[in-house]
Amino acid sequence: MDSQEAKRRIDELCAEINAHNHKYYVENAPDISDKEFDLLMKELERLEAEFPEFQDPLSPTQRVGSDLTKEFTHIVHERPMLSLSNSYSVSDVDDWFERVKKSLGNETFKVVGELKFDGTSIAITYRNGRLIRAVTRGDGTQGDDVTANVKTIRSIPLKLQPGDWPDEFEIRGEILMPWEVFEKLNAERAFNEEPLFANPRNAASGTLKMQDPKIVASRHLDARFYYLLADDLPCDNHFDNMEKARQWGFKVSKEMKLLHSLEEVDQFISYWDTERKRLPVATDGLVFKVNSLRQQLNLGFTAKSPRWAIAFKFNPERALTKLRFVSFETGRMGIVTPVANLEPVLLSGTIVKRASLHNDDIIKELDIHEGDMLYVEKGGEIIPKITGIELSQREEGSLPIKFVTNCPVCGTPLVRVVGEAAWSCPNHNGCRPQITGKIEHFAARRMMNIDGIGEETSEMLYDAGLVRNIADIYDLKEDDLLKLDRMGAKGARRILKGIEDSKNVPFERVVYALSIPNVGETTAKRLASSVQTMERMRAMSDAELTAIPDIGPVIAQCIYIYLHDEANIAIIERLAAAGVTMSLSEEKMQPKGNSLEGKTIVISGTFAHHSREEYKEMIEREGGKNSGSISKKTTFVLAGENMGPSKRIKCEELNIPLVSEDEFLQMVGK
Repeated sequence: MDSQEAKRRIDELCAEINAHNHKYYVENAPDISDKEFDLLMKELERLEAEFPEFQDPLSPTQRVGSDLTKEFTHIVHERPMLSLSNSYSVSDVDDWFERVKKSLGNETFKVVGELKFDGTSIAITYRNGRLIRAVTRGDGTQGDDVTANVKTIRSIPLKLQPGDWPDEFEIRGEILMPWEVFEKLNAERAFNEEPLFANPRNAASGTLKMQDPKIVASRHLDARFYYLLADDLPCDNHFDNMEKARQWGFKVSKEMKLLHSLEEVDQFISYWDTERKRLPVATDGLVFKVNSLRQQLNLGFTAKSPRWAIAFKFNPERALTKLRFVSFETGRMGIVTPVANLEPVLLSGTIVKRASLHNDDIIKELDIHEGDMLYVEKGGEIIPKITGIELSQREEGSLPIKFVTNCPVCGTPLVRVVGEAAWSCPNHNGCRPQITGKIEHFAARRMMNIDGIGEETSEMLYDAGLVRNIADIYDLKEDDLLKLDRMGAKGARRILKGIEDSKNVPFERVVYALSIPNVGETTAKRLASSVQTMERMRAMSDAELTAIPDIGPVIAQCIYIYLHDEANIAIIERLAAAGVTMSLSEEKMQPKGNSLEGKTIVISGTFAHHSREEYKEMIEREGGKNSGSISKKTTFVLAGENMGPSKRIKCEELNIPLVSEDEFLQMVGK
């Protein structure tokens, strides 16, 4: 390759890698595998080393990818969190072992073999046996302070068990979402027609960055710890230090093993290539570390990673199978989803028969034809996805798959969702799967909690002509229910009791239960808290709805259109007539005071007594206004621990006072 060709290829690689970094870290929607990404990076590193005249200080090779989020305070790591060198072959690990051996002058050494858990990295600091700070990896130099969220994870000790722990130390690990929790979460998101998490790693990362610790707690995250750092560690080797950490109360993987030879390293790889599939949490490889801390120090670091450790990544599992046909399925909100129905194939321990094709754009991008042989992949993901086509096996004359133009159920012409790749059936009040989906959603536990009305009963009620919209539920009688297949008197009375009890469900859950497009559980709470009554919400304009915190123009328009549809108006009025709650409780509507009336307040840092969301609620109830940024209009900043230095400087420049957590609570009389 000559100099001109090298420059062109380096520029191409930089642009491509930067685009993939954005998809991965910003959009949380990677579109290539880790292996493909690493191969691009290795090619760029090789070319930059061969042609140093084209090295750019802003090249992707000069930085570590970042998970920093502007909503959190950024904390500089006392010790940088470097990434490990990745390998995808046993020979690469063997070469690393031989390099270590040579660098240590043939000195005897041991290696610790560990599972590489597929989660989001965390560094937690303990002082005097108490958790004081938890910070994400970020860009390796600084990360986000997520202490409040980490405290909700029950497998992470807040206070250590008695032991010989250092007065202050840092322990590093991975925040994980177990497979079981992940499956339940995605089932809920699928039911609500929300985008599914691609894998437990994305789900854990997204959860850890949520602003409400209560929601984080409900996700049941887990953790595994793998590295201890301090000036006065109890032992002179990594393995014993982690065993100490286990004694102090940390969840250290029992699969960690001390290896004495290259043969044992290779056996460790061979064993976990299959056994990892039985684990309750996701893994994407193994990590090997030189055990002795003295030898680690002698081996040192490259610019980006330690020489004394290497990561071995398993290749994602992939299978080739025949496309039987593509079905098109209409969901609760009218979105039509194409699904590839496949010849059954074994993949990652389960039989795969179906895989979502997501939308029309994906079908066109893959250029799928009838009867194609498709590559299906899981890798670290539990959701099967189509990753490619074996063109050499395409049948001659096969036709490309075309997206349907009419709803596959009711036949209504589809419309393109503005700004998205989705097609939707506009027949919201006459399309069977939309109606039965809304009935099931309305009756679900986190909405109206009507025991006995699930998917099957919703469909039976619709097919029997008893329920054609959610308001019809409140007209049901015991005789009506007894006409349903396999419905006895006990089951009927249970449903009727659930219907009666649902009239006491709080207003915010009623708002969520209505199936307003783009209004999920969190948005419904914010909306109900702001408008207080259904009457007020129906009277609001687009602009008034948009002014509500966290309600953007798109959501506001969805709410406005829903509330001005004649069929929806009739349903809401019938629900109100039946006794369903249509306003906040008197307790929630009562203003708690006016101590902050007319004041604009910015919250920054982490807090000991209440979460940020709870402080926001206090401010609003006391007549104050929350703001996300400091300006001349800011009255004061509620400053917790670890407030960012840039915000402190801005407060000094604008002469804006800082109010501590205790001072604020006294101010509002708590």
